[in-house]
Amino acid sequence: MALKRMDNVGIVVDDLEATVDFFRELGLELEGRATIEGEWAGRVTGLRDQCVEVAMMRTPDGHGRLELTCFLRPPVIADHRNAPVNAFGYLRVMFAVDDIDETLERLRRRGAQLVDEVVQYKDAYRLCYIRGPEGLLIGLAQELS
Repeated sequence: MALKRMDNVGIVVDDLEATVDFFRELGLELEGRATIEGEWAGRVTGLRDQCVEVAMMRTPDGHGRLELTCFLRPPVIADHRNAPVNAFGYLRVMFAVDDIDETLERLRRRGAQLVDEVVQYKDAYRLCYIRGPEGLLIGLAQELS
């Protein structure tokens, strides 16, 4: 049996509203929200008495999704948002944008901070990393034609 697709990337956040607003500003669409709890959910995650609020965000092309999760219980026990880019584990999500400068301007109004600078890779891309809500590391790429 073959792999069909990547369904979503999950990100645990503290302020679900602010994070949803940030990703809406980036251009993702809110697909749905729900509170998830119960014995079945705990059997999936291994956190038996869990209760989470989830917001599913969808890219405009309909292919990519972010699952933003805010834990109501149990409490979050670790924080790796400030890990350097050479740390093990999941690092960042990269988005393709039409205009990196315009996107940065909009996201700065929502608290985004450029990690270092916008750089150009050959004649192919302009790229940067930003810190979004709660310090999330997000990559932006503008394809050059």
